Amino acid sequence: MWAIILGAAIGASPAAAQEARTGAPLAGAPPVPQLRPAPSAGPRGISREEAARRAALGTVAGEVAPPVDPRLAKSRFAAVTGPTAAPARALGRYGLGCLAGAVELPAEGPNHSSMRLSRGRRWGHPVTLAFITDLAAAAAASGLNGILVGDMSQARGGPMLFGHSSHQVGLDVDIWFAPRPATVLTSEARETMPFQSVLNGDGSDVDPARFTPVVAALVRQAAADRRVARVFVHPHIKRAMCAMTWPDRSFLSRVRPWYGHDEHFHVRLACPADSPDCVPQAPPPPDDGCGDALAYWYTPAPYTPDPSAKPKPPLTVDRMPLVCRQLLAMPDRAEAYAVAPVPTGQETPVPPSPQ
Repeated sequence: MWAIILGAAIGASPAAAQEARTGAPLAGAPPVPQLRPAPSAGPRGISREEAARRAALGTVAGEVAPPVDPRLAKSRFAAVTGPTAAPARALGRYGLGCLAGAVELPAEGPNHSSMRLSRGRRWGHPVTLAFITDLAAAAAASGLNGILVGDMSQARGGPMLFGHSSHQVGLDVDIWFAPRPATVLTSEARETMPFQSVLNGDGSDVDPARFTPVVAALVRQAAADRRVARVFVHPHIKRAMCAMTWPDRSFLSRVRPWYGHDEHFHVRLACPADSPDCVPQAPPPPDDGCGDALAYWYTPAPYTPDPSAKPKPPLTVDRMPLVCRQLLAMPDRAEAYAVAPVPTGQETPVPPSPQ
């Protein structure tokens, strides 16, 4: 049924086929935020646009999410707090899709802690939760105290009010570079603990005291996982990993440089076998990506706005894939609310701070 519905909505268009091959957005989809520093800055510093993005993600005290507009798809999907019934299915594209039968990552596990719980973004496809569990165990085995898990997807996927253009089908997860504390985090700490960049003070390179070989090996562990399609990191991180000696460099093709991503790495899992209506991106080029593809990020080109680009209209619900519109109308899965209380690390929970 999913295949018939989604095929009618997005599967037959030439633009959809183009996106599947190249990762380019479908015509009429919401614009991908261009987090571009000024041409003179390059990847060395943080631009005003990047500072604004981090502010929206809660890294600047006092910042709040944008106002809710009920006409917009992002407002509608953000307002739904419960998932639909199983089976789990990733539907559509990473940047224009939704998620059926989502599963919620526990706030605290043996080797992971979930952050920014108030956002309601710790939902995913079961393959994503399994990957997180495995990566967290690998981190613990390597001498790290597990991992801090940032944004995943909303209860029904779809676009978010702020912070991401992808994360819509339950197959994206942000892993923080900040070390996981030895004690259980309080509710307040989960909301206010700052991100930690692994760049040096002037943003000209990685800081070897923070981007250690053990942390680099964790990124490699993620990229080498057969379930993973891509891992997005700051260009300086990609450059640092290219300079390291690895017994097998094939994983480097899946480590992709992108704007920002110096305080977390973004893991994108491949479409799982149980989700035939999930639209994959084309595989990355087969080389290690340490040549011309990386050199491009050290030119003005990625940071120079296109003067001919025209703003696209906001994505409204009626322009979402049909299956995603139907997903919004489905009842919540009742048992989704029978979950253990969130560990607070203290006797009295502290209300979350504004985002």
